[in-house]
Amino acid sequence: MRKRIDLEYIFSSSVTILFSRLSSAPGLAEWFSDDVKHDGNIFTFVWDGIGEEAELVDMKKNSYVRFKWLDADDADEFFEFSLHVEPLTEEVALIITDFVDADEEGDAIELWNKQVEMLHRTVGG
Repeated sequence: MRKRIDLEYIFSSSVTILFSRLSSAPGLAEWFSDDVKHDGNIFTFVWDGIGEEAELVDMKKNSYVRFKWLDADDADEFFEFSLHVEPLTEEVALIITDFVDADEEGDAIELWNKQVEMLHRTVGG
């Protein structure tokens, strides 16, 4: 059984700029994988020359984007990027939801931390 994880990261960039990096192939290629191609709702994420396909299953502009890996064993699993604006500080919280094997949770969190660090550099926030 895989475990759901929810990770939160704070940004000081605009929701619009951040959302473009989470929902478009060029934006995702800046920080999430080496390259991203898409055909309709199917996105191919490339790492080290190997492509993994995911379907864009749901999206609300400037709010969230949800993908499902096409080769996932569990049909209920997904990964999602959602944005929430903190009312007092107006900082933007990026919440990443993912599913991981319990024995790989630490490695998965470390990988997300590195990816989000790259995202911070691309959006300047």
